[in-house]
Amino acid sequence: MVIIAQPSSAREESRPAVPAESAWRRSMLWLWPCTVTLALGCYGMTDSLLGRDELVTWDMVGRDSGRIVATLGNVDAVHGTYYLLMHGWVALFGDSVVSLRLPSVLAVAAAAAVVALIGERLFGYRAGILAGFLFAISPAVSRYGQEARSYALVILVVALATLLLLRALDRPRGPWRWTGYALALVLTGLLHLIALSVVLAHACLLAAHARRDHSLWWKASLALTAVAGCVAPLALLGRSQARRQLYWVPSPDGWALLSLAQGLFASALCGGALIALALLARAPSRASLLLCGAWAVLPPVLLWTASHGEISYFRSVYVLFTLPAWALLAGAGLASAARSWKVAGALVVALTVLTLPDQRQMRQPFEHDVPVPLDYAAAADVIKRFHRPGDAVVYDRADTWKLDGGVQYYLPRGLGLRDVFLAKTPAGIDDLYAVECSVPDRCLKGEPRIWLLTQGTGFPFGAIAPAQASALQWRYTVSRSRSVTGMTVSLLERRVPR
Repeated sequence: MVIIAQPSSAREESRPAVPAESAWRRSMLWLWPCTVTLALGCYGMTDSLLGRDELVTWDMVGRDSGRIVATLGNVDAVHGTYYLLMHGWVALFGDSVVSLRLPSVLAVAAAAAVVALIGERLFGYRAGILAGFLFAISPAVSRYGQEARSYALVILVVALATLLLLRALDRPRGPWRWTGYALALVLTGLLHLIALSVVLAHACLLAAHARRDHSLWWKASLALTAVAGCVAPLALLGRSQARRQLYWVPSPDGWALLSLAQGLFASALCGGALIALALLARAPSRASLLLCGAWAVLPPVLLWTASHGEISYFRSVYVLFTLPAWALLAGAGLASAARSWKVAGALVVALTVLTLPDQRQMRQPFEHDVPVPLDYAAAADVIKRFHRPGDAVVYDRADTWKLDGGVQYYLPRGLGLRDVFLAKTPAGIDDLYAVECSVPDRCLKGEPRIWLLTQGTGFPFGAIAPAQASALQWRYTVSRSRSVTGMTVSLLERRVPR
């Protein structure tokens, strides 16, 4: 028998072509959820003022990379990777509100696409695209997709790590697939260590698959060991700084765990709907339900348990990376309950309409600074309108976090107000907090006018340190005072000697 080898071009021509309709349908799976999330993320992106945490981001990324690294050795190391990434971004695109928040918008849009792809693998095409849409319309996705912090990127890399694990399980002998999974987990840990608790859900999936292939254990163990080695130094450094940064987080009681949904979904209605749909989820394989259920439930339970030691970590924002799991389960539940596209689509549209009030709330001017709103922009506007060359400024730093940074952000960069009682800037000492003059009398330079910015609407001198108040009252009188939301802007003019 003679076998005639075909040229490679002939072999390629003999392969059945992928139907154009199938390729289009496949692209729509991830493209529509991505587009909807991007549109919602861009809508009203600048409506809310920068919040305190976002002002920390602005402060950090404005330093040179050497200063950022030096600061991370003292505080906030767990967010260091995000700061370094944003430092490069801001160098290219500036530090406007849009520029600071756009990476988060892009991250949640990409996460919606990944959620749809995971859903299609686990529950089928219809469940996948529904999961992507349910993720997109969640008010929490809009809220944290419009925040200049790392949480949106964490949601993306956790979802991506899960997708890469599924791909690795498709072809367990492919070392590059395990490498991709390990790298995604390393990035997860570098962006937020608590998000590595998703490995508990991954372990559940591995256990289900290892019944048929015992070699998965050592392959996964090798990948996870490499991940642990990469993130261990950051974990140790972050642990040493945790008490300083999280001293204010209370230890949670049992009710805190049950009420976590309100903070997680940023909408009681949306959270209730997703949980109800998740209970209806069905799948051809129990491993799919096990993975998503463990992903949704185990990280919050672990965080709650760990928060009863010396330090509490229990904040809903730290488990935002479980949102894709709830969307996946809800998408599967909706696909099971609604047998037609029209019914499922109508339910998604109905939920979108019902959560519009929550979506509007996410874009309120002070949403990123609740529960203590401060109108930095209005305060800066008062100074801009009445400013004179030679004016100085005093900020209330006694009990107010980032009031100075907020007003400085919204002031023109070239205004040139001398910060009277500032001895050392946070950047100058590689920290997040400024150092003020120990002897305020010696820091006054005879400025004719000083702007005093304080929190609240009471007597302005009562909001600052007593020594500062005494030094100012002795030499200055309040010539005008204006209240804005959460703040008072006072203009002090030098007393005329008698």
